[in-house]
Amino acid sequence: MQTHFSPAQLADPKLAEANKILRACVHCGFCTATCPTYQVLGDELDSPRGRIYLIKEMLESGRPADARTVKHIDRCLSCLACMTTCPSGVHYMHLIDQARAYVEATYRRPWHDRALRRVLAWVIPHPTRFRLALLAAKIGRPFAALIPDARLRAMLAMAPKTIPPVSRNDDPQTFPAQGETRMRVALMTGCAQKALNTDINDATIRLLRRLGCEVVVPRGMGCCGALTHHMGREGEAHGSARANVAAFMAEKAAGGLDAIVINTSGCGTTVKDYGHMLGGEDAATVAGLAVDVSELLGKIGLPEGAAKRLRVAYHAACSLQHGQQVKTAPKDLLKRVGFEVVEPADSHLCCGSAGTYNLLQPEISAQLKARKVETLEAKRPDVIAAGNIGCMMQIGSGTGVPVVHTVELLDWATGGPKPCALAG
Repeated sequence: MQTHFSPAQLADPKLAEANKILRACVHCGFCTATCPTYQVLGDELDSPRGRIYLIKEMLESGRPADARTVKHIDRCLSCLACMTTCPSGVHYMHLIDQARAYVEATYRRPWHDRALRRVLAWVIPHPTRFRLALLAAKIGRPFAALIPDARLRAMLAMAPKTIPPVSRNDDPQTFPAQGETRMRVALMTGCAQKALNTDINDATIRLLRRLGCEVVVPRGMGCCGALTHHMGREGEAHGSARANVAAFMAEKAAGGLDAIVINTSGCGTTVKDYGHMLGGEDAATVAGLAVDVSELLGKIGLPEGAAKRLRVAYHAACSLQHGQQVKTAPKDLLKRVGFEVVEPADSHLCCGSAGTYNLLQPEISAQLKARKVETLEAKRPDVIAAGNIGCMMQIGSGTGVPVVHTVELLDWATGGPKPCALAG
């Protein structure tokens, strides 16, 4: 793609990076075939290629973002399927992130949009606040029909039927390995996950300890910054990222770290990008240590299990298959311990969760959820497995099939308790 940035603009490192990304695009349109919003809306401006044109025009002109451009940028899920498909290596993730920060800096949204985004950024990254919000949502749910804003109705619907009690395993501490210590790892416990489903971290800790890992929950660790990052709130996102880098580096200095284990793939994609996001040696070190739990388990190796009479439909979270390019490890692990694993049609397409997307774009999100649930249920599974809490909540709200984290099944198959979702 031909660009026309001035020499003065290209002196700005961010614009120089955007220019490089834009010039890599060759207009081929391969991205439109795998873009979920283009599949649903059929609008060229709701495809990666269309958004790239809008971003190019906005950045080149140096003008404030306008409502038309913002609408189509906001509709992007950041599922990154386009990056998997792109033959030219266009780094769309860094371009859309930069565009969102530019929108946040130059565009004044309607007051109700600003208020909603401010509330989401203030509540969801903080587990205690989020728990209180979920309790309030449960109380308000019977009155949802009286609320005209679909986004607020989506927030009420998000609350699970049962909010789990706080797990003390999420507190800063060290869990010794069972038997010989093979490695020392830090576990990123997440933020929303600690309020929505405490079984995931509990299962991860049990499984890693059983396999010879000393598991550390670092002090000072918090939200990875993904939620605010994807809303263009760069200062808040970078603040969260810096706090985590400091926490992990302190733990590395104190006792060494072989890996930083992440069981929420949306967080994993962001932490693995800390080196680019923040710059500096420490951020790059943390990014290099970050692994999805399935990557680490594949490296350690799980004992082979006997065949089980359980048909597992595996949902590939976008942040795992596209954002981190981790595609086979979770399925291979499930098969190794004895589960029958099936995949839905169009497994590359997003379920519509995408962080806060299901709250900010509920109509599009609902269409994507319906598509995903239909393809999963067509496989007649006994259980659906996923590696991201957002996907689990999204899919679980649309099906009666139990939805669990992949690590819960792996823990159960190797000596842990049966997942609560299957216990009924």
